[in-house]
Amino acid sequence: MLRFTALIALALVYLASGIAASPVAAPDSATPQKRAGTCAQLRVRKEWRALTDVEKKGYINAVLCLQSRPATVAGRPAIRNRFDEFQATHIDLTDEVHQVGHFLAWHRHFITLFYNALRDECGYTGPMTYWNWSIDADNTKAMKDSVIYDPTTGFGGDGVPGTYTLPPDPNGQSSAFPGAYRGCVKTGPFVNQVVRLGPGKLVTEHCLVRGVDESSKTALKTTEVNRVLQQTPFEKFRTSLENGIGFGFGFGIHGGGHSAVGGEMLNPYSSPGDPLFYLHHANLDRIWWQWQKVDPANRMFDISGPTTQRPPFVNVTLDFMMTFTTLGPKVAVRDVMDASTEPSCFTYQ
Repeated sequence: MLRFTALIALALVYLASGIAASPVAAPDSATPQKRAGTCAQLRVRKEWRALTDVEKKGYINAVLCLQSRPATVAGRPAIRNRFDEFQATHIDLTDEVHQVGHFLAWHRHFITLFYNALRDECGYTGPMTYWNWSIDADNTKAMKDSVIYDPTTGFGGDGVPGTYTLPPDPNGQSSAFPGAYRGCVKTGPFVNQVVRLGPGKLVTEHCLVRGVDESSKTALKTTEVNRVLQQTPFEKFRTSLENGIGFGFGFGIHGGGHSAVGGEMLNPYSSPGDPLFYLHHANLDRIWWQWQKVDPANRMFDISGPTTQRPPFVNVTLDFMMTFTTLGPKVAVRDVMDASTEPSCFTYQ
């Protein structure tokens, strides 16, 4: 059993920033001007279990390809490949894109950029996929027995105890929960993955580390997802999804999904070092998409919350420009609110 205390600590890391004291932001839901371009193709995102074994292999091979392609930006020796660049962007921007009004919008486009890289740079032709962890949480089987951890048709299993030691961290840069770093993944397609960034803001070369948390099932059940979906307005929805505050302090579906994998995935900064990060956040995006679809006229462009974790607080608007460092140009919040339009062009199955 792991880690209610770890997740509470995770919430405290964020709340200590001062965001808890921020005023409730007024929503910006004015009808926007749609982008002139239309999607050439509306791609369907599918749950991992809905993919054929051939599609699963294709997706995993594309991720491995991204891990082998040279980085496009020089000047940071630890960033060796394209996969590293995505992790580095998240590390660099963690404090700017969490506990803020554009948390969901930023991660929506981040996942789109990752999927585009799989397609455009690695020839992947299948769908973006997500991990509906509620299927596993509702099941009587252990979380570690989820098909997502299958060594052949999944992402490999839990960390092996005694195979990894956290590095020295005299300045508190790792943001790591020691109990979550069980050990190196020793099965599956990412057994030889070298993670060069993290834990946290540290730069250390290490294996892919996990520590599957069975207690996370409590936060990931369908009943909990439905409670999040019932929250209105957007301000209540986004904070409930990200933090679980109001019905389980520090143990919401966002943190629960990170905890379910553990290790690098439970690190607020370096979590994209685990390929499962993208499936977890695609599922969170699906839940936001579901919430929007209930009342598109009022919810599709509903946005609120601060633009920063610390004062002075400014309310986010649809015109707020989100940065993605080296991954691509800045994008306005309004441009990603409707997933069926450019630059997103997707729907969920």
